[in-house]
Amino acid sequence: MSPKYSTTVPFHCSTWRRVRCGAACIQRSSPVSPRMVVQNFEVDLNKALVFQVGHLGEAYEEWVHQPIVCKEGPRFFENEILEFLTRTVWWAIPVIWLPVVCYFVYSSVLMGLSCPHLALMVVVGIFVWTFLEYSLHRFLFHIKTKTYWGNTLHYLLHGCHHKHPMDGLRLVFPPAATAILLMPFWNLVKLMATPSTAPALFGGGLLGYVMYDCTHYYLHHGQPKTEVPRNLKKYHLNHHFRIQDKGFGITSSLWDKVFGTLPPSKIDVKNM
Repeated sequence: MSPKYSTTVPFHCSTWRRVRCGAACIQRSSPVSPRMVVQNFEVDLNKALVFQVGHLGEAYEEWVHQPIVCKEGPRFFENEILEFLTRTVWWAIPVIWLPVVCYFVYSSVLMGLSCPHLALMVVVGIFVWTFLEYSLHRFLFHIKTKTYWGNTLHYLLHGCHHKHPMDGLRLVFPPAATAILLMPFWNLVKLMATPSTAPALFGGGLLGYVMYDCTHYYLHHGQPKTEVPRNLKKYHLNHHFRIQDKGFGITSSLWDKVFGTLPPSKIDVKNM
């Protein structure tokens, strides 16, 4: 069975009239409230979005992959505290987590792990992260939903990023959520590794995560001058704006090549 391809036509702030609606930019064709009507349900971009999107039902999948291209983002929650927790500046990720990486790596040093063994464990941790990055993006972040709570949770997890791909304050994972998720991963690493190698392995994985989040932000907002990052940017934006069910790797296309999820070239798509 041929894979499903979809090419999206994004809403652009530069070409369509810009409207302040919970900090979102949308298309306006008449002087009425900024709303998107999908299957008789109106998504009002003037209001907090999180508890609206669940009502889209089966139409959510199509709606969330029609991006609004604007560096400003929508409002998620009416509650100010919850709203604050959804917004994260990119540099908070290295500032918060690199000291934690150093702590875990140094813990292995204190336990007598040799430098070559230490370096190997860190590299293995980074490599394991690349697989987690791919797997989470493909199987969790792109899970199909149609129920109210399924749509709502998916929008919070990843759908918001596809709907508002240039929202600079929701490109990296909120530190509070990361801290919660790190607990089970740390316990899993302790079960699988020796006491002296576990901290270095975990620190390497966390370093991989930091590299991933910073790279992800750069691919959306950076202007690469050299070939490798430029190609990586094209590869990732292709996932957002041309073929959303291919190209799940962020920091590399390695696992897309391994598991056959490389996006075809434009020529290949035309010939299908």
